Amino acid sequence: MSLPKPGRKIWFILPALLFVIAVIWYYSSDRTTKGPSVTAKVQSGDFSINVTTSGELEARKSENILGPSGLREVRIWQVQISDIIPEGTLVDSGQYVATLDRTEITNRMKDLESELEKLESQFIKTTLDTSIDMRAAREELISLKYALEERQITVEQSIYEPPATQRQAAIELEKAQRAYQQATRNYKLRADKNQANMQEVAVSFTQAKRRLEQIREVLGGFTVTAPKSGMLIYKRNWDGSKMGIGSTMSSWDNVVATLPNLNEMISKTYVNEIDISKVKPGQKVQIGVDAFPERSYTGEVTEVANIGEQMRNANAKVFEVKIVVNEFDSILRPAMTTKNTIITSVIPQVLFLPIECVHTTDSVSFVYRTNQTRQQIKTGQTNENQIIVTEGLKEGDEVYLSPPEDAVKWKLLRI
Repeated sequence: MSLPKPGRKIWFILPALLFVIAVIWYYSSDRTTKGPSVTAKVQSGDFSINVTTSGELEARKSENILGPSGLREVRIWQVQISDIIPEGTLVDSGQYVATLDRTEITNRMKDLESELEKLESQFIKTTLDTSIDMRAAREELISLKYALEERQITVEQSIYEPPATQRQAAIELEKAQRAYQQATRNYKLRADKNQANMQEVAVSFTQAKRRLEQIREVLGGFTVTAPKSGMLIYKRNWDGSKMGIGSTMSSWDNVVATLPNLNEMISKTYVNEIDISKVKPGQKVQIGVDAFPERSYTGEVTEVANIGEQMRNANAKVFEVKIVVNEFDSILRPAMTTKNTIITSVIPQVLFLPIECVHTTDSVSFVYRTNQTRQQIKTGQTNENQIIVTEGLKEGDEVYLSPPEDAVKWKLLRI
C-alpha cells in the first residue's frame, strides 16, 4: 500500500482552516455601523399653524351652456347626451357644442301628430254636423212661421163662419203660435249647444296644435350651440364625475357644459372635519399647482361650508372650502390639481424646533442635546412639521432628531 503524499494533506486542511477563521471573525466583529446623528437648532420667530389640502382649480365665474328649456312642459324629464365636442375646445359664439338624443321627443311628436290628425277630423265632422243640424232647425222654424201665418188668415176669414168654426180656428192659431214660440226657444238652445260642442272640439284641436308647435320648438334646442366664445368645460355631477357622451341631463338642471372666465380662478378643496374649526373666511393661503411646481400663488379663503359631506371611498366627513387665487396666470386651467396651505393662525416670536426632536416618557417631554444630556421641555402648539417650545431651551440650542447611541444613559435635566 502506498502512503499519501504530504502535499495532498495540506490542500485538504487549508480550506477548512480558512472557513473556521472566517466564521470566528464574522461573529466576533461588530457589524453595526452608525452614521453621524442628525441635529437641529432651536429657532425663534413667527410660528404659522397651517392646514394643507389638495384642491382643484375652477373658474370663479362661468356661463352655462344650456340645453332646451321647455322639456318639462312637453313631459320629458331626462335626456341623454349623444355627442359632445372634447373638453378644453375653444369655441366661438354660435358654434356647435353637443347633440342630445332625440328618440323620446321624436316618438312623442309622432304621437302628437297622430292625435292632431284625429282632432282635426273630429273638428271638421263636428262643423259639418252642426251646420246640418242648424240648417234643419232653421227650415223647421220657417215652416212653423208659414203655418202660423196660415192660421192667422184662417181666423180672419172665419168671421163669417159659425161660432164653433171661429173657435176652432182660434184654437188652431193659438197652437201654431205656441209651436212657433217653442221652436224659436229650441233653436236658440240648439245653437248654444252646438256652439259649445264646436268650442270644445276647437279648444282640444288648438291645444294639440300648440303642443306640437312647442315640442317642435324644444326639438330645435337638441342641437346645442355656444352662447359666446370661450373654452368648453364639461359640467360636473353631484358625485364629482363629468358629463360627457352617454351622460344624462335632467330637465330640472339643463346645463350641458360651461364656459369659464379664466381671468378669475378659485381653488375648491375639502377640509377634514378635525381641522375645519380652524378655517375661516379671510385667511391667507399659499397655493401651488402640481402641473407647474416652480410657480406659486397667493389666495384667500372666501367660503367655508356649514354642512359636511361624505366623500366617496372615505370614512371621515369633509367640508367644502373655496379659495380665490389672487394672481392671474394664462397657463392656469380648470381642473388642475392644487396644493393649498391655509394659514389659520400666526403666533409671533416663539421658540420652535422639529417635532421629531421631542420624545416623551411617562408624560415627560424631553430632547437629546448635543452636550450628551436629556433636557426636559414644555411644549405648545404644533403645525405639520414643528412644535413650539415654551420652557427648557433657548434659541440656537442644538438637539438630535433621533436618540443617539447609549442616549438612555444620559442624565435627565429637569426644568
